[in-house]
Amino acid sequence: MLNDVDEVKRTLELAGYIADEGISTAVYLAASMGKPILIEGPPGVGKTALAKALAGALDHPLIRLQCYEGIDEGKALYDWEYGKQLLYTQLLRTQLDGQLRGAASLSEAVGRLAGEESLFFSEHFLVQRPVLRAFRAEKRAVLLIDEIDRSDDEFEALLLEALSDFQISIPELGVVEARHRPLVVLTSNATRLISDALRRRCLYLHIGYPEQEREVAIVRHRVPETCELLAEQLVAFLRKARTIGLRKPPSVSEGIDWARVLSLLRAKELTRKVVLHTAGAIAKHQADVLRIHELAAELG
Repeated sequence: MLNDVDEVKRTLELAGYIADEGISTAVYLAASMGKPILIEGPPGVGKTALAKALAGALDHPLIRLQCYEGIDEGKALYDWEYGKQLLYTQLLRTQLDGQLRGAASLSEAVGRLAGEESLFFSEHFLVQRPVLRAFRAEKRAVLLIDEIDRSDDEFEALLLEALSDFQISIPELGVVEARHRPLVVLTSNATRLISDALRRRCLYLHIGYPEQEREVAIVRHRVPETCELLAEQLVAFLRKARTIGLRKPPSVSEGIDWARVLSLLRAKELTRKVVLHTAGAIAKHQADVLRIHELAAELG
């Protein structure tokens, strides 16, 4: 149980996540109110990592739903094991023949089969996808709905009942309510506009690139072998790189990767030569690599 904002901040730090006041407050409110939290921001700033840290810090299972174009309820909510149903039908053919024996007409035979239909649409054949699995978990889970902006409006509509009432309507079984209301984290890289209906059901948090002091703290926390001087130089360089119009600006996660690279190379300070040899850790396109090389000239 998270009792206040300061406790959230300390708990996340123990799990390896350096949160600021805004992040800690949003997490505290979401956990206390039982509301989903929608986190928007550029890739690599710690949106997904926040959900993972929460699950680890609170000892809750993390259940992740990765969104993509065309995702539907069969991949997100629930599905039926049609192959298993067919197999059981084949194995029970003798019993089915006996059930239909003596039927005076086709409609009577269909009526007899309909009476047994519930046997094949029961819990035994139900496949629990991530949302339903989080609702049916034995203890409170962290449900991560990652990159919701990659899905479409139809999929958002599917989530509305689940995220407002924490229940799922399954026509064959009825309404399935959550045993324990999960802590739901939705992330978005803001590649498209999320609907107002979904936003209304969530608390909102924007995570951008952190201020320099916090980013230095993040780098040193995640890569403790990085000395203070190198961490400060690395972060200062990253902040400049984000302002020169790169196709893919380096994120916080790439800064952490770069710190690990420099640690492996036993670099003690950031020099032009070091940047030229390791630019691939923070630039992911050839044009960006060349721009990084140009920026490195300022290091002398």
